[in-house]
Amino acid sequence: MARTTDHLGRPLVAVTGIGIVTSLGVGKQDNWAALTSGRSGIHRITRFPVEHLNTKISGMVDFLPSSTKGASPLTFELAATAAEEAIGESGLSIDDFGGPLFLASPPVELDWRDRFDLYKVGKGETAAQRIAQAASELQTLEMFESAQFGSIADRLADKFGTRGLPITLSTACASGATAIQLGVEAIRRGECDRALSIGADGSATAEALIRFSLLSALSTNDNPEKASKPFSKDRDGFVLAEGSAALVLESLDAAIARGATIIGLVTGCGERADDFHRTRSKPDGSPAIAAVRAAIADAGLGETGIAYVNAHGTSTPENDKMEHLSLSTVFGERIRNIPVSSNKSMIGHTLSAAGAIEAAFSLLTMREGVIPPTINYDHPDPAIELDVVPNVKREADVATVLSNSFGFGGQNTCLVMAREPQ
Repeated sequence: MARTTDHLGRPLVAVTGIGIVTSLGVGKQDNWAALTSGRSGIHRITRFPVEHLNTKISGMVDFLPSSTKGASPLTFELAATAAEEAIGESGLSIDDFGGPLFLASPPVELDWRDRFDLYKVGKGETAAQRIAQAASELQTLEMFESAQFGSIADRLADKFGTRGLPITLSTACASGATAIQLGVEAIRRGECDRALSIGADGSATAEALIRFSLLSALSTNDNPEKASKPFSKDRDGFVLAEGSAALVLESLDAAIARGATIIGLVTGCGERADDFHRTRSKPDGSPAIAAVRAAIADAGLGETGIAYVNAHGTSTPENDKMEHLSLSTVFGERIRNIPVSSNKSMIGHTLSAAGAIEAAFSLLTMREGVIPPTINYDHPDPAIELDVVPNVKREADVATVLSNSFGFGGQNTCLVMAREPQ
């Protein structure tokens, strides 16, 4: 790689380490093997009772020590586990990392068990008095620290030796991609030579399940492995899931100088907001279209420069339709011949972590020359004409990837990744 700057003279940003945890397992090796074999990580919920719920399945991560300890402890463990793998692969150490941390995590609130601890009943007291009294009797600050939005990033910064004030962000389902975008932009501005970007979400709680159910957003399919059906005619909603991914980002110059292995490059970032509705996307898809175009332009490419699209592909009727509209508008008739597959068909929707996980899988797609399939594609939707790589992986020489993240409330972030300078 002789050229280390992009078409605008900015430092090219390389990825030198990747870490992944999903319901398919811990580590990118196990995740990649399962993903490319078309195996689903969706399973029946055992973490809490579901007898009276319409949705009884999820892509929860049930095999980590923190899986039963609440959203904040699990989100931290997911993030730390992915970061350990990513930093280990990069060849850096905690002592010499020296870059900032950008963490995408779910909005934090007290776990129900903690709320019950705070809400002790006492005769003649108001609710506020009872809570104040219970809080005054707590022996540690652990409960309050776990409910602070920035506390997870603070602990990660201490653990991995990142530099400066760690940034915690939440831009709905686009959060993981936004964390990568912030790392890329910091390196481009010359503020640092490297950054650690993480998307992590362990918030598949009973409350989250009920909230999404009330929005009619979740699949009610009782067959776990067949529930997530992106772009299929019979899709009926997304599958709530957990997971994490971490990327070590470096300026290409710095990575080459220390002899690091270059996994791939993040060459383009596009972000556009949508003020149409709190949860729905604008019907004409204009913000998503603009985000796709912005990412491609930022990468210095035209519409013919994208070889594969890692779709947002949630399996909800409206979102899949909107994504098809945005892609067909940008790429025209060519979109029928561009592979467009959805990882969520196997791992579900990991919310705040989704953009980071899908970026990690996109980089592995280029490195390994294999496109993961969209499973459960048994009933094509005639209104969505896409090559979704149905049901079986495909070997392909992929030089560039567009990874889409279209979040609730119109938070749209798209990333373009390349195997080498374009």
